[in-house]
Amino acid sequence: MTMELTFLGTGSAYPSPIRGAAALVLRREGECWLFDCGEGTQTQLMKSHLRAGRITKIFITHLHGDHFFGLPGLLCTLSLQSNPDLPKPPLDIYGPVGLQSFLQRSMELSHSQLLFPYAVHQLVPTQDQCPAEEFKDFSSLEKDEIAAQGTQGRRLHLDPVDNSYLLLEDEQVVVKAFCLFHRVPSFGFVVEEKSRPGKLNVQKLKALG
Repeated sequence: MTMELTFLGTGSAYPSPIRGAAALVLRREGECWLFDCGEGTQTQLMKSHLRAGRITKIFITHLHGDHFFGLPGLLCTLSLQSNPDLPKPPLDIYGPVGLQSFLQRSMELSHSQLLFPYAVHQLVPTQDQCPAEEFKDFSSLEKDEIAAQGTQGRRLHLDPVDNSYLLLEDEQVVVKAFCLFHRVPSFGFVVEEKSRPGKLNVQKLKALG
């Protein structure tokens, strides 16, 4: 399995003409996984060798605007590039609680209708991930989050034993999230490649001494 990292933006809250807001792409097995989506990410994608249509998963570290304000625009651009006659699996989006409501309201207020389904998997933060005065309990948003057509997702809680959030697992990798401390609840993501059995012929090695 090969992995390739492309930095689309390394700027902070004040990007420059040559340095975009936070965005990073991991390319593996023909898929693109996007980590953070600051403003201008779709423009940076157009400048790169990557194809936005290959994005199958998006991971948002925290809900500061320079890390996710580009997400509604990117989703709309992906929709414009989609073929409505071809069924497409849901685009998986991972991020803190509140992200689902943000996307739902953004799509609703802008009268945007996506031609593909998406699933927002929300990580429930712990209160020790930021200063006490900055922690906001967005659990009340769950009552207002209407399962709009084409949206779905899970709520993910911290595993107290492993001290992590299990996001996904396939035959090749395991992806987990870990709690980080910041001004707002933040998460770090780990993509771990599974061990693969070797192809050595043990019996022949023994026979050869």
